[in-house]
Amino acid sequence: MGNEQSLNGKVAVVTGGGSGIGKGAALRLAQQGAAICFLDRTPDNALEVKKQIERSGGRAGVFKTDVSVPEMVENGIKQAVEKFGRLDIVFANAGINGVWAPLEELTVDDWDTTLTINLRGTFLTLKYAAPYLKKNGGSIIITSSVNGNRIFSNTGASAYSASKAGQVALMKMTALELAPYKIRVNAICPGAIETNIGENTEISPNLDEVKIPVEFPEGDQPLSGHPGSIEQCGDLVLFLASDASSHISGTEIYIDGAESLLRG
Repeated sequence: MGNEQSLNGKVAVVTGGGSGIGKGAALRLAQQGAAICFLDRTPDNALEVKKQIERSGGRAGVFKTDVSVPEMVENGIKQAVEKFGRLDIVFANAGINGVWAPLEELTVDDWDTTLTINLRGTFLTLKYAAPYLKKNGGSIIITSSVNGNRIFSNTGASAYSASKAGQVALMKMTALELAPYKIRVNAICPGAIETNIGENTEISPNLDEVKIPVEFPEGDQPLSGHPGSIEQCGDLVLFLASDASSHISGTEIYIDGAESLLRG
């Protein structure tokens, strides 16, 4: 750990931090001195990241939490505060891609599962974290997406896109509501990032029947020619968590190498 850590003494809650973007952010926040509390429905993955943080001299805790269950979220955040004494940063990151299918094929259960984990889960995380954040101010970062905000050509992603657009609206509403308490609320909107979220995706074989044919130029990653990394997302979350972004709230930031400008 370096001497000039920008988050020394701060405590961060990260949902879905056992892998992907959540893991990248947790490691980056820990490097800068924050204690990390993982709220994760797969604690085994989070425990591995916890060990990685502790090997580097950092502090971390893991609390088994399904973000769609109010009691688990409330209890997980309470345990995090009890363990480390305060709460300063919340990274509401847990989410799934869910089922991608034509509108008529998408079941009500498919819709409910995606919206419950992605949107309700974000709401619950913010709801139960707010009382603790109000004590000292702080920063909330939400993982939204280019889908539902800049990209609408991913046919079949109607439930996912609705959940991700909803997160941005929730972010803007709460940014104003919590501003008097010196709590900033922002969202990151990743494009293609190398993660394992595909494990939570079910693609219908019938999507080709409803897709509108579009020809894109060679390569859909204009800036770098390849998907972004969890480390790059971690750098953005660190920026939004730290005082470097002290006057930024109510803002969605796209991290996609300009992909969404090409595909919108």
